[in-house]
Amino acid sequence: MNANTPRQNPAERDESAELLSRTARDLPSGRHEFHRERLMAQIHDMQREERTATAAPAKVRRFRLPRPAIALPALAAALAGIVVAGVTVSGGSGGGKGGGVATGPALTTQLGAATTKGVPQLLDQISLAAADVSQPAVKPGQYIYIESKTADTFVKTVDDKSSLASHALHNRQVWMSPDGAKGWLIDPAVNDSPEGETLSLPDEKGNPYKASLNAPSYDYLAKLTTDPDALLAKIYKETKGHGNSPDQEAFTTIGDLVGESYPPADLYPALFKAAEKIPGVVVVNDAVDAVGRHGVAVARLDETSGARDEWIFDKETHVFLGERTVQVRKVTSEGVVIKPGTVLYTSAITNRTVVDAMKQTPSQAG
Repeated sequence: MNANTPRQNPAERDESAELLSRTARDLPSGRHEFHRERLMAQIHDMQREERTATAAPAKVRRFRLPRPAIALPALAAALAGIVVAGVTVSGGSGGGKGGGVATGPALTTQLGAATTKGVPQLLDQISLAAADVSQPAVKPGQYIYIESKTADTFVKTVDDKSSLASHALHNRQVWMSPDGAKGWLIDPAVNDSPEGETLSLPDEKGNPYKASLNAPSYDYLAKLTTDPDALLAKIYKETKGHGNSPDQEAFTTIGDLVGESYPPADLYPALFKAAEKIPGVVVVNDAVDAVGRHGVAVARLDETSGARDEWIFDKETHVFLGERTVQVRKVTSEGVVIKPGTVLYTSAITNRTVVDAMKQTPSQAG
């Protein structure tokens, strides 16, 4: 795939990786760490501490981690009474990390009709398109660069009154070395500094990096099987016990690898062919990415949370455009009604390529 063509879950993980994965899915209420995230690892280690505000405090609970990353269906966690990400901010409009992004009413969309008709044909077309497009090889010393536009929805509580709100659409840039050990993130919803923050490991606690399905480097992805059946079997095996169902977790895992990641060209078709074999996958004939591009979506409804994950592709070229999570069934969380059509998370890939240095953009190359 090229710069305009483009997310889990555990592989052979050691004890510390298992603990990190569980922490991301089951964050405790109150003070907790929501810190540094990994680009291709899809692990956000974002640190956010609850703090007392001088103005009317607002408590924020996100429905999805603002990467596209470790996909516990965050809405389901909220419904189960688990704080997915709690942070105290001042005035309800920002403050603390992520305060550089404005907030407003919850994002909504017109729900597209879903059908099982044409799923194999669409995924076959996407697989063929993916196999037919070349992408730059990643050499040692180079970095994978992915730029996107993202926004997310959360429950905001001010003076004991809760309502839905969304961060404004904002730019996100990530860099990652092929081995996954070095990286950088610029995302105002994650870190207030315009310079961003390092993703390089070991981190300040000395935690080493170990590649897995839940934390995939380019080098790790290059070694995965390209046989769709074997690949799907690996995904089911290594995500067993995670998410709301085995099928939803498998779908989410593939979506994360297709989204904010850089799989080698021959792995893309295998991922889509594997997705074709997951029960419950549907086609949504009209879906819109974060920047307003209309496309066709490969999607699956999480029966527990009532939210639908959608991978959006160009209708003609079948190039990957972005992804979103949309509420399909009416639910109530923390006393707030979440109506069908609420956009819980949305993302559009605007650039995906290889650069020669950390924090270098394609326009600076050459």
